[in-house]
Amino acid sequence: MPPICAVDAVREAVTAWAEGRIDALAFDEDVRRARAAFARIVGVDADDVACGNAVSVFAGLVAASVPAGGEILIAAGDFTSVVFPMLAQERRGVRVREVALERIADAIDARTSLVAVSAVQSADGRIADLDALARAARDHGADVFLDVTQAAGWLPIDATRFTFVCAGAYKWLLSPRGTALMAVRPEALERLTAHTAGWYAAGDPWTCCYGGPLRLATTAKRFDVSPAWTCWAGTRAALELIDELSPAAIGAYDLELAGRLRAGLGMPPSDSAIVIAESPDAERRLRDAGIRASVRAGRVRLSCHLPATAHDVDRAVAALT
Repeated sequence: MPPICAVDAVREAVTAWAEGRIDALAFDEDVRRARAAFARIVGVDADDVACGNAVSVFAGLVAASVPAGGEILIAAGDFTSVVFPMLAQERRGVRVREVALERIADAIDARTSLVAVSAVQSADGRIADLDALARAARDHGADVFLDVTQAAGWLPIDATRFTFVCAGAYKWLLSPRGTALMAVRPEALERLTAHTAGWYAAGDPWTCCYGGPLRLATTAKRFDVSPAWTCWAGTRAALELIDELSPAAIGAYDLELAGRLRAGLGMPPSDSAIVIAESPDAERRLRDAGIRASVRAGRVRLSCHLPATAHDVDRAVAALT
């Protein structure tokens, strides 16, 4: 559920489109500001952030950089936008090894070229041990593709500890669907081939629209995908709001709501803002009470985030108990 500022920004963009007064350069400013806000949220420089449209596009870009004979390590049951681009590399001789999330740091060894894992699991809200993951990857010289789609916005992320940190912005970053961002360590830029490069991957797109030679940006912008402009208007507004409030403050609020929900359902405490409800007929009960929740892996998933209130949590508890 988006913040009002994001809705207003998208509404204005659509109105401008409807009235024939689209200003492409103004939308470029939305992309620039969204890039800068995401950089602040995950603690990197704006030049180290690429803007695209989906996690899977960035995941595929990174997966394709693993040489034949290399190994990619993934977590069992992780979201397919992370897993599928990695498994697709098996056709060209890359080994993909799957282990339990709790074992992924210990499973990294000298054979591991890349670890691809979600910081917070979509199916059940489990949080990866990011400290152990960063240490093990550093000790064995492995790259990490960290998907923070279910984490960025409420869980403070230090992207400098990982080679690639990617987020689909339409989840906890409260943005329109169709925008994604990836932080790339500067030393990794030359190890990725910009397979998806289009006109927007140039240093100055508006002067490089035609013909060769290849004129990619010298920063992570070389991995940009041509932006869906109206979506980026809303993303800029949402990311700047989250940056202003801070993931730490938002996370404290979210975890308080999640703790209230777990206590009401008689569940043990957890450090995740995602709560999995096992109550019989939970989906119907919540729907009848006007509570929106997702069904993932056969269980009901409730996400405790800024749009929710303590009153909403209490209504969910009453419906489920």
